[in-house]
Amino acid sequence: MQEIYSDDLPYMLTEFLGYLSTIKGKSPNTVEGYKIDIRLFLKFVLKQKHRLTSDVEGVSIRDIDDEFIKNIRLGDIYSFMNYVNTTRGNSPYARARKVSSIRVFFTYLERRVKLITDNPAKDLESPKINKRHPVYLTLNESKDLLESVFGTVVGRNKQRDFAMLTLFLNCGLRLSELVGIDISRIKEDILTVIGKGNKERTVYLPPICVNSINSYLQERPIPITGHEDALFLSEQRRRINKRTVEKLVKKYAEFAGLDSTKYTPHKLRHTAATLMYKHGGVDIRALQQILGHESISTTQIYTHVDDEQLRKAAKSNPLANFNLD
Repeated sequence: MQEIYSDDLPYMLTEFLGYLSTIKGKSPNTVEGYKIDIRLFLKFVLKQKHRLTSDVEGVSIRDIDDEFIKNIRLGDIYSFMNYVNTTRGNSPYARARKVSSIRVFFTYLERRVKLITDNPAKDLESPKINKRHPVYLTLNESKDLLESVFGTVVGRNKQRDFAMLTLFLNCGLRLSELVGIDISRIKEDILTVIGKGNKERTVYLPPICVNSINSYLQERPIPITGHEDALFLSEQRRRINKRTVEKLVKKYAEFAGLDSTKYTPHKLRHTAATLMYKHGGVDIRALQQILGHESISTTQIYTHVDDEQLRKAAKSNPLANFNLD
């Protein structure tokens, strides 16, 4: 687990991160994201206000005090957003995340610890984000990907890799959920995973997942001490890491003749959701539970329709073949 706190942070940021972790129950990855965003923001504002010549990343914010925080204005935040847009080339999604982090930070300072009375982020607007359909594999491409595991001579750990791909494509697991699977949390066809915000979720495994996991367990190597409960092991016999899984997905996408630059573990999650909705007729509320989404609006991106569905809908109109003859 990465170190969330460090000596170069001002006390109010360290306390804010502790609040997110212990009171709000945010995951280490989420807390780390807030730390990165707020630390960069404070470095930028300090550089601007003190007219420092050093690079933003080289600015020390350890000695920032209450008075400095109280003097931050909305204009400072907009200047920062312009900086990450023009200088750092952040996408609208990345900028929106920074806006959210800044809002939460100043709301904490205003309402929780009463450090400020005038919240500069109160009227902060988020960048406009154009909605886009998720990238996913078709049903045939998904089959090709699974078949590529045993269809190639290259590579070891095929039972392990096949089990991982079936979990992505059938259950829509997040990458962090997959690498975090413990054997003790699998009971026949029921898997318990820890999702976003450390929330526990029940995943019901279809036969292909149960069978592939059982096949893998028969040849799973003996893990090193401390990794006995980890389901998926690396070559070093320790819990597999995210980067290794990302590389494996790209490798098998290439073997399957797919564009390996387009498909990631998260795209396989999109694929599972889309296939369940499009081919399985899964209700959107059920899909929300399966994917572990807190808001139904997040799930709605998978309810998109393609050209074939639109063409079929048009032809299904009872007046589609009407004529006056």
